Amino acid sequence: MLFVYTNITYKRTMKIKVIITGATGMVGEGVLLDCLDNPAVAEVLMVNRKPYQKQHPKLKELLVPNFFELDKVTGQLVGYDACFFCAGVSSIGMKEPAYTHVTYDLTLHFAETLARLNKDMVFTYVSGAYTDASEKGNIMWARVKGRTENALIALPFKKTYNFRPGFMKPVEGQKSLKTFYKFIAPLYPLLNIFIPKQLLTLHEVAQAMVNAVLKGYPKSVLEIEDIRALSKI
Repeated sequence: MLFVYTNITYKRTMKIKVIITGATGMVGEGVLLDCLDNPAVAEVLMVNRKPYQKQHPKLKELLVPNFFELDKVTGQLVGYDACFFCAGVSSIGMKEPAYTHVTYDLTLHFAETLARLNKDMVFTYVSGAYTDASEKGNIMWARVKGRTENALIALPFKKTYNFRPGFMKPVEGQKSLKTFYKFIAPLYPLLNIFIPKQLLTLHEVAQAMVNAVLKGYPKSVLEIEDIRALSKI
């Protein structure tokens, strides 16, 4: 009985080291800021293509202008418990081959590198609501995201989670906000009354990512309700 109690105490006090991509974008920045405030997170390495002006005792920055060229920095990617992959681009104006290259090819290259370096890593990928896991639908971005999700699940991580959030309320202090969100964010309390099942906060998204590492979740693909539930475990 003493052993069980000791084990539970250890899990509750365990702190994790995480890699975050996309910190210069809205989702990545929100997850980053929340992780810096989370006592369960001991260290954050943000892997960025361009600098992000933020100083914090927990925070390290690794600049990688081209995510396809990781060979020179692999030594700095070792020893992490999780990766929260929040990098991504809009499909607006892009043809499928180009979008596939920067969404599927880039994400898989980055993930395959981490899987090789960190055998016990938990990998979380932010795709989006209505992603098409069949890879056969009419919406181009949804097919490509679905293909990406499926390929990530097949990699030898300790666990892979694909997050499909919808509209997300930014966390306090965010600077990287799309114009749409700047206008719509003040309406969040009203939207939460009429379409609560379609909404999340970026705090919930970040907390769910941390809880996925510390506590796990039975599903690999998490819709909005799953993310909300996991954030409260």
